[in-house]
Amino acid sequence: MRDPPVSTDFVTPLDDAPTRPYELSQLDTLESEAIHIFREVTAELERPVLLFSGGKDSVVMLHLAAKAFWPGKVPFPVLHVDTGHNFPEVLDFRDRTVERLGLTLVVATVQDYIDDGRLVERADGTRNPLQTQPLLDAIAAGRFDAVYGGGRRDEEKARAKERIVSLRDEFGQWDPRNQRPELWDLYNARHRPGEHVRVFPLSNWTELEIWRYIERENIELPSLYYAHERDVFRHDGMWLADSPVSRPREGETVVRKRVRYRTVGDMSCTGAVESDADTVGRVIAEVAATTLTERGATRADDRLSEAAMEDRKKEGYF
Repeated sequence: MRDPPVSTDFVTPLDDAPTRPYELSQLDTLESEAIHIFREVTAELERPVLLFSGGKDSVVMLHLAAKAFWPGKVPFPVLHVDTGHNFPEVLDFRDRTVERLGLTLVVATVQDYIDDGRLVERADGTRNPLQTQPLLDAIAAGRFDAVYGGGRRDEEKARAKERIVSLRDEFGQWDPRNQRPELWDLYNARHRPGEHVRVFPLSNWTELEIWRYIERENIELPSLYYAHERDVFRHDGMWLADSPVSRPREGETVVRKRVRYRTVGDMSCTGAVESDADTVGRVIAEVAATTLTERGATRADDRLSEAAMEDRKKEGYF
């Protein structure tokens, strides 16, 4: 039996079909990858949590998480390890963001550990390395099996070694020799009881791409990422904020400078850079011209040793 005749009245000839291939921009590609990571890992594991400090990378990561699950709410809480040395502007921004998105905020406080003797204040005054134990305890208390972090491979060489999904053992530690292959965008988040995985949706982003995405998506950031007047003093080659937790030593003078911050950690260890970049566009132009990563240029805690970051990551740090 013959097939019935097919009408060609509404058939477009192949010769007239559009030939332009559909291509994603670099930012679209990175965004799609991050959303895919969020959806895959959240579907596979039971109790994810997202590390949120109010810094630019965690802000972009949270923005992507909101996109991944829109129109629903972000289906996991956010966790911040508060050292007590945070910039007030960043804490205010953190709280406003959590309220706006209707999120649950879990805060682990370093000061509590110092007060009861579980941690001891460091001689150099920085508390960034003291975050590890409160972080691990918060993960254990919340029974979190996946911890989303905003680390990027271009920031620092230890972070460049790490996979997107990174296994942490029952002590919360990272073994750089025990890493899983991630072929064809397949992510293995399986782990034994007591272990968990750290997940880095922004691994393949650069600082410049983060800022271009902030511009494209019109993402709000804490004001200190843009040029402003601040009292600072020169210490170990960096401009540190004059604050109750970072005071000039003998021979160091407080001056008024127009500065901005490329990365946001503690006031006691995060340096500012002199800048007139008071808009996203000007920041993008500035970042495009720099030859130093933001951590290499402005983080004193990474200068403790050649392998400072890797040592902290092995202990359970971000």
